[in-house]
Amino acid sequence: MTQDLFRDDGYLRACDATVRSVGEQGVVLDRTVFYPLGGGQAGDSGSLVLPDGRTIVVADTRKARDGQGQPTADIWHVPAPGQEALLASLRPGQALVARIDWDRRHRLMRFHTATHLLCHLVPQLVNGCSITPDAARLDFNMTEPLDKEALTAGIAQLVAAAHPVAVGAITDAQLDANPSLVKSMSVQPPRGTGRVRTIRIGAGPEAVDFQPCGGTHVANTREIGAVVVTKIEKKSASTRRVVLGFA
Repeated sequence: MTQDLFRDDGYLRACDATVRSVGEQGVVLDRTVFYPLGGGQAGDSGSLVLPDGRTIVVADTRKARDGQGQPTADIWHVPAPGQEALLASLRPGQALVARIDWDRRHRLMRFHTATHLLCHLVPQLVNGCSITPDAARLDFNMTEPLDKEALTAGIAQLVAAAHPVAVGAITDAQLDANPSLVKSMSVQPPRGTGRVRTIRIGAGPEAVDFQPCGGTHVANTREIGAVVVTKIEKKSASTRRVVLGFA
């Protein structure tokens, strides 16, 4: 399996790695700092730099799948088109440096943490999520109207409060005993290892937000910067969509 270094440290920008395989879907490494598309968060882009300086441009990152289309523990680094000759020269065991597009990743981290603040302000189940470098949205399972200015002010207050953001974990049994920790109707936290990764915003027992999450986040809410609610839409009789953008 690919060792996913970003789970423990979302601030890693590069790592030494070794090629495990190369196929039509992408390059599989033994370890990586690249986050694959999942949980609503877009996959990373960046580059794979060979010892001689040649560089493979990575356009996207995806979870690898087996012959039946089921996800595996490996990660595909999806190359941009037009690099077939360079890819063909790669062999298992080849050493390289995996380097993400940090500016893009940092925007994703800021937006992802902002969506957790939004979950605090709108305590309803989420039935859809998208986090890109340019915007983020959450679809809430609710019928009541939402106020764009009030939500923008609420996020700004939580950002300014400089709440710490911490990565942790709970056991599968603890999650089963506290199902309300899962705030998404459409994405379930990954299981299989006996432990579920969590994100806590705020210190002490009165956390601003605490929920299972596999995405990358900033270390403090102040790092999010100025975020505004750009749009609120009624997507259906029971869905209200909130879209976030950077001010």
